[in-house]
Amino acid sequence: MQDRLANLRAVSNARYQCALLAVQDVERSKKFYGELFNQHVVLDLGANVTFSGGFAIQQYFSWLTGIPEDEIHAKSNNAELYFEVQDFDAFLALLAAHPEVQLLHPPKTHDWKQRVVRLYDPDFHLIEVGESMAVIARRLLDEGLSVEETAAQIQHPVAFVRAVAENKL
Repeated sequence: MQDRLANLRAVSNARYQCALLAVQDVERSKKFYGELFNQHVVLDLGANVTFSGGFAIQQYFSWLTGIPEDEIHAKSNNAELYFEVQDFDAFLALLAAHPEVQLLHPPKTHDWKQRVVRLYDPDFHLIEVGESMAVIARRLLDEGLSVEETAAQIQHPVAFVRAVAENKL
């Protein structure tokens, strides 16, 4: 039985492609992800658009999947897209220029020193934007913390912090 399963897996050769978000208005979503997250359209099929970040949006999701419209729930708060930025303050300034964007919470700092903000896209998909962990590590190293102290502060492996210290990340 195990051999048969192994053969079936080898034949199926399933490869992950991307996350897909159901949206009401593909043009509105293209604008949102382009302006706030610098996402470039790499494939535009009209109702289906793939972005440079490796995710896609789909209008008419109910029709595509056969799921009744009333079973597709907005603002489910059970998954999120995650982005990291090099300059968190600059992102907050960009976000301030878009008062129509609804925040889940204001910017906050986690125990591992990462500043984050969570917001909703126009279809109420949850998005987290965090300060790059490499930027945080660099900042702590520049303040004089050792590699080991920095790793403890940001709750990341010493190897990650060492790579930052050696400018490999």
